[in-house]
Amino acid sequence: MHEKLTLPTLPTLPTLPNLPTLPNLPPLPPLSHATSYESHKRRVVAPLPQCALPKMNKYGLALHTTTPELGLAISNFTDDVRCDVWKLDRNVSNLMHQYLMEFIKPQTWADMGFVAVAKGPGGFTGTRIGVVAARTLGQQLNIPVFPISTLAAAAWENRDTINSAIAVEMPAQRGRVFAGIYQVSEDGSGLTNVMEDTVITPQLWQEKLDSWNDNYRLVEAKSGLAATVTSILQLAYLEWQQGKCPHWAEALPFYGQHPINE
Repeated sequence: MHEKLTLPTLPTLPTLPNLPTLPNLPPLPPLSHATSYESHKRRVVAPLPQCALPKMNKYGLALHTTTPELGLAISNFTDDVRCDVWKLDRNVSNLMHQYLMEFIKPQTWADMGFVAVAKGPGGFTGTRIGVVAARTLGQQLNIPVFPISTLAAAAWENRDTINSAIAVEMPAQRGRVFAGIYQVSEDGSGLTNVMEDTVITPQLWQEKLDSWNDNYRLVEAKSGLAATVTSILQLAYLEWQQGKCPHWAEALPFYGQHPINE
C-alpha cells in the first residue's frame, strides 16, 4: 500500500535585473573514464577544508540548479534562514553568480561554513553549473562541499512520521525515469538510500515497486524542484552534525543519462 504525492508547481517569480557576468569557472574533471576522479584527486594540492566544531557558528549555503529554476538557501541553523527561487531558464550560467552575491547579503563569503549543492539527476547543463560553482566556492573558501541527490531532497521534503520508504521518480529523457528509494532514519537524523538513484524504464520501475516488500510512499518529482533547496541545506547540515567534512574535489554530478547517447 502506498500514498502517491506530486510536488506542487511554483508560481513564476520575478527575477533580478540583468547584472554583469563573472569570469568563467574552471571545468570539472573529465568523467568519461572510471579513473578520471582518482587521477584528478591525486592532482589536488589545496589544504583540507576547515571544519568547525559541532556548535555551528557560521552559515551553510545551498544551491539547486538542476532545473531551469535557480534555488538558493542560507542559514546559521539558529535564528536566520532565507531561501528564494528564480526562473532563469537559459540565463542560469550568466546570472547565478550575481544572484548569489546579492542573496547572501548581509553575510559575506567569510561567514560560510559549508556549501551544499543538488548533484542531480537533472538537466545536464544546469546540474554541471551548480556543481562547478559549489566546487569553486569550496576550493576558494577552503570549506567542505556536500553533494546531495535531487531525489533525496524530494524525499526529505515529503517525509512524515510514518515508518515507510519513500520512492521518488522523476521524468528522464527517451521515455525513462530517474528513480530512487529512501528511508528516514529512526532518529530523524537523515536519509538512508535503500535503492540507489538510477535511470530505468517505467515498466521496470513499476515492477520494482510491485515487488517491494514494505510499505512505501510514491513521490512524483515533476516540478517545483528548486524549492527543495531548503531540504538540500537541511540534509547537508545533518551530515555536518555527524562530523562529515567532504573535500570539494569529491563533489561530482550525477547525470544519470548522457545528454546525447543512451
